[in-house]
Amino acid sequence: MTKILLVEDNEMNRDMLSRRLKRKGYDVVIATDGAQGVDMAKSESPDLILMDMGLPVLDGWQATQQIKAMALTRHIPVIALTAHAITGDREKCLEAGCDDYDTKPVEFTRLLGKIEALLQKTATP
Repeated sequence: MTKILLVEDNEMNRDMLSRRLKRKGYDVVIATDGAQGVDMAKSESPDLILMDMGLPVLDGWQATQQIKAMALTRHIPVIALTAHAITGDREKCLEAGCDDYDTKPVEFTRLLGKIEALLQKTATP
C-alpha cells in the first residue's frame, strides 16, 4: 500500500485530507509540526509527503530542506500545501526542494492528480 506522510497542524485539514486519502486506498501517517515531519520522513519511509508550509517548530520550507538534504529521504517527493497563493510562493516552495505545489483550500481532485503524477514518476526508473 502506498504510504503518504501528511504534515499538517490544522486539525480540520488533517481530518479531511486523511479520510479522503484513505478512501482512495492510501496508507496515511500524520505529523503535526515540521520537526515531527522530518523525523517521520526518516522513520516511516513514506512514498510521498504532503507538507503544509505554515507549521510550528520548523516551518514547511525548513522541514523540506532538511528532508531533501538527507540521503535517506531526499528521493521522497514533497508537495507543498499552502494558503499563500501570492506571486513567488510557488517558486519559493520549489527552491526549498518541494516537487510540486498546491493551494489551500485544497481542491481534492486536483491534489489527487498531482499525487498520482508524482508517484507514477518516481515508480518509473
